[in-house]
Amino acid sequence: MTTKSFRFQPFRFSVTFIVLTLIIFPSFGQEKYLRWVGDSEFNDETDDPNFSPCGPEAKVLQYFNTNAGPQYAGEKPALIRHFNSNYKAPQNNHQSGMVRIRFVVNCEGKAGRFRLLEADENYAPFSFDTSITDQLLRLTREIKNWHILPYGEITADYYFYLIFKIKDGQIIEILP
Repeated sequence: MTTKSFRFQPFRFSVTFIVLTLIIFPSFGQEKYLRWVGDSEFNDETDDPNFSPCGPEAKVLQYFNTNAGPQYAGEKPALIRHFNSNYKAPQNNHQSGMVRIRFVVNCEGKAGRFRLLEADENYAPFSFDTSITDQLLRLTREIKNWHILPYGEITADYYFYLIFKIKDGQIIEILP
């Protein structure tokens, strides 16, 4: 009687292990991360399906790539006038902190993919009353005169944001 001895074959073992892993766990090694913190993928529950960047997602410029202030007709004074004349502070609301609205402006000067981030005066996460946030979001969405951003030979899509400093329900400052 002859016995065959088992001979370990590392290459065959490795290939078999990898193939079985990919069959059992097809998404293994394919985790999807956003390009930058804060990138906004399309959300069919909250975003306008008619809005899209003109170029690929990977080419949407971050606000720090543009090296400019508000890209709006009339610049910051016009934005301040827009909010000062249309925002109505809720009565008896003593909430204070900051509301950031971040969005994409496409190569046609249209804005979309609005995202809120709220914080109290100490930068801790905080939820403002919707009478404040819904109004700020609506007023930001109403802005139609965003500048088209030239970028070399093309016009670029870019992220932008507005930060509203709120004191006792009143807007006291708009950044940047």
